[in-house]
Amino acid sequence: MSEPIVESMSEVRSHLADVIDRARREETPTIITRRGKQEAVVIDIEEYQRLRRLAEDAEEAWLNRLADEAESEGTRGSVSLEEMAALLRTDQG
Repeated sequence: MSEPIVESMSEVRSHLADVIDRARREETPTIITRRGKQEAVVIDIEEYQRLRRLAEDAEEAWLNRLADEAESEGTRGSVSLEEMAALLRTDQG
């Protein structure tokens, strides 16, 4: 993946198709700014899906570690892996 290009919202608006093509063909992300503040990133869909899988795998590994620790400490006061995942998703949402 190439270094990202930083462009303002108005710049991106004038050539969005080029920004998308650049992300897809050249694997170059574009960071979009608004009033000088970074707001969003345009990346290739395959890269997005790869990053999602990595995040989901990391979350699952972390939850499994927590469940293993809880199991080794006993079951009193513990919750199931599914309950823990639901609680974490509620907190994030």
